[in-house]
Amino acid sequence: MRIASYNVQNLFARARALSMETWAAGRPVLEAHAQINELFQRSTYSDATKRRIIALLEELGLLRSDTAEFARLRVIRGRLLRRPRDGDVEVVASGRADWIGWVELTMGPLDDLAISHTAMVVRDVDANVLGIVEVEDRITLARFSDSLVDVGGMPYDQAMLVDGNDDRGIDVGVLLGAGLTLEHLRTHVYDRDDEGIVFSRDCPEYHLRTSGGERVVALVNHLKSKGYSEPGDRLGNRRRRRQATRVAEIYAGLREEGADAVAVVGDLNDTPDSDALAPLLQETDLRDISTHASFDFGPRRGTFRGNNEPGKLDYVLLSPSLWERVTGGAVFRKGVWHGPRTENPWELYPTLTAEVHAASDHALIYADIDLE
Repeated sequence: MRIASYNVQNLFARARALSMETWAAGRPVLEAHAQINELFQRSTYSDATKRRIIALLEELGLLRSDTAEFARLRVIRGRLLRRPRDGDVEVVASGRADWIGWVELTMGPLDDLAISHTAMVVRDVDANVLGIVEVEDRITLARFSDSLVDVGGMPYDQAMLVDGNDDRGIDVGVLLGAGLTLEHLRTHVYDRDDEGIVFSRDCPEYHLRTSGGERVVALVNHLKSKGYSEPGDRLGNRRRRRQATRVAEIYAGLREEGADAVAVVGDLNDTPDSDALAPLLQETDLRDISTHASFDFGPRRGTFRGNNEPGKLDYVLLSPSLWERVTGGAVFRKGVWHGPRTENPWELYPTLTAEVHAASDHALIYADIDLE
């Protein structure tokens, strides 16, 4: 059995800021989007917070209008701003309780070659259990699976996804190959701790049975991003640690229920030595496939873009009974762009000739397990 994790960064529609000629070109928009939504959550808007909100709205092109090229201000109830025809725009809300709304990224269709390259990655790896990160919805995931025939692949038998807590269409789901039965699933979108809702997306449990009758549970995750938060990312680190703690609790509960074969997969958005992931990586008996002697990293030690250790963000974590049956594993990079001046580059698909055509900024990571 091959168990894999792949952050596809959407399948058919992607934030326009992520579809520019280079990733760096869209980064200011993504940073401003993340920062302003974090500021919106504050219970009280100080004068400094209000000034920062105004500055970020201007950066996003939303100071005088609710709609701009890359972002949209959604106000559902209450009032955030006063926009006089003459004079300065003013934040009139005193805190989160005064209004309901957010800034969302505007979406656009993905480049056709990018879609094809994503399908080619999935075709070539041919995982039996594929945890998918940042996908629009279940119907989109199913249509993507059907589209594998366009690149010479075989559609998956089942595509499952439960809408999570993120309003940007970046949910987590799973594709299941022939011989696997999805017996039931359990969502954790409503899990709470002392600080509120835990998961940015979800931590769904997919309870599977193999053709040989063995039970496997896959937990698919996408923890809080650290890419676009404010300098220092204290809030992001804290949220990721809360999430990692809850995933560890869910895993412990499954083991107590008698589930021995458990895999935790996904984009955990931090490195193996981070404090945020310690509850999951250091305080459980889960093992990271990339630490196995048979694992092949290839020319880089990370999974995000062309990075080494600081870019190790994607994981396949295995319980002891699965770890004992590992036969191999690797990072598959053919859909990740590298520039012409990259030293020791990896092989690309011949049609991947520009960054805009990349399948994703994330490589796919997988584990091979002697399990029928």
